[in-house]
Amino acid sequence: MIRKSTSDEKKKPSHVWLYALFVLVTSFFTYMYRYDFPPNPFWDEPYHIVSAQKYLNGVFFMEQHPPLGKLFIALGEKIVHGNARNDQFLTTDYANNIPNGFNFAGYRLFPTLFAWLTAPVLFFIFLFITGSSPLSALLSFLYVFDNAEIVHSRGAMVDSTLTFFGMLCVLLFLHLQRRERKVTLKKHCILSLLLGVSFGLAMATKVIALIFILLFPLIILRLLPDWRKVTLFCVLSMVGMMTMYVSVWQIHFSLGKRVVPELPDNGYYQASSELKTILSSHAQNTLSSFPVMLRDHLLFAPHYNRGVPRLDLCKKDENGSPSYFWPFGARSINYRWQQENENAYRYLYLVSNPVAWGLGLLGILLTAVLLIGSQLFTVKEKLQQPFLLLSFFGIYCSYMIAISRITRVMYLYHYFLPLLFSFILFSLVLINIRTIGRYRVTDDRRIVFMTILGLLIFGAFQFMRPLTYYEPLTDSAFKKRAIVTMWELTCVRCQKLSWLVVPTGN
Repeated sequence: MIRKSTSDEKKKPSHVWLYALFVLVTSFFTYMYRYDFPPNPFWDEPYHIVSAQKYLNGVFFMEQHPPLGKLFIALGEKIVHGNARNDQFLTTDYANNIPNGFNFAGYRLFPTLFAWLTAPVLFFIFLFITGSSPLSALLSFLYVFDNAEIVHSRGAMVDSTLTFFGMLCVLLFLHLQRRERKVTLKKHCILSLLLGVSFGLAMATKVIALIFILLFPLIILRLLPDWRKVTLFCVLSMVGMMTMYVSVWQIHFSLGKRVVPELPDNGYYQASSELKTILSSHAQNTLSSFPVMLRDHLLFAPHYNRGVPRLDLCKKDENGSPSYFWPFGARSINYRWQQENENAYRYLYLVSNPVAWGLGLLGILLTAVLLIGSQLFTVKEKLQQPFLLLSFFGIYCSYMIAISRITRVMYLYHYFLPLLFSFILFSLVLINIRTIGRYRVTDDRRIVFMTILGLLIFGAFQFMRPLTYYEPLTDSAFKKRAIVTMWELTCVRCQKLSWLVVPTGN
């Protein structure tokens, strides 16, 4: 049974929006403020900016990821128009030499915007679970002040787009799985359609969004035996998903009108003879062309990934990490560095907020304890929301098992989705712990407890801040922030040491 809102909040629903506004404003300053800094490329930006320029100039190309994230990157530059030219990189798939004075504001606009808007979505997820606005706002600190999410999301990359639509799926799932009779048929239909739309948009951003398909059988399980709602849910969610997924791909196909011979495979990217015929006859918008184009684009992803190396921790410059490192924030990645003066360097480092990630890991472990303990022992009070505990724990484990089977090198930011699942699990654990010995855990005491944790999260964020916002650090100040050996944070003039292997330098 879902926890109800407090009576005070029922009387004053405007308080909910005040707390939501607080989360929105606070996250603006951590995510959006000066998002175009540094004015230099980092990590995968040279790939995605090139893809965006191909869209802006109507150049045909294929890439490993579905198109939505890159389409938004291109749309941002179209809106902002921060550069006099947007055609410098049409003959390559990687921008080696982005010129000085290049304006990143447009290319980074939508990734950063989606990262910012994810904060209020998470607030409403926590509000659904806890029923408390102040507690939900404090739980939102887990995301609002996470250094790793912030630094990665402020670049022209696609992960924040996936995160936003993925968390929308979660929020809609929470409302759809309710069994209360007050959920009218009209509301059920709207929510079903919106879930399909959100899932379709997530799937059109990154393939790993497939993890959210697990939400669908869970909803059906909760709706049974109301077959009318089950049928409406299946039909409407499928319609929403297919409409969005097909539309995004068709936009991608329709924009790729020109083949540039300097690109791989003379600009055809391993296209089949049927696709080459479609391109030469400019038939991208015909209905019969869509299945062929979609097939070739989907087949290109495994072709691309076969060329990606495997993880090799013995390489000195290896940035990847095994999935079992990720819950501990390892391994961090130095996205870029620049010498400030003879004593200091600026760093843009993918490094976790240790308090936030630690609480996420605690949420996973305590969820396992609660679920196992409720089955093995007789308890005075039953678990609240056991379905949600089991659902999100199962989704988290499913993601980690699936991702561990991928043979190509993977990186710490691939943990962002399960990280958010761990935050949700922490909020569920917080509500389920109602007594500690003889000590009664009331709502007010939860708020006090989360206030203390919120201050610790904020303090850790400020401590790691220079690595997130490209602020100068001396070597000694940098080393103070390498608080977990497993992270392998390494300053420019320091020797990289691994706690697990000995790098060969090759």
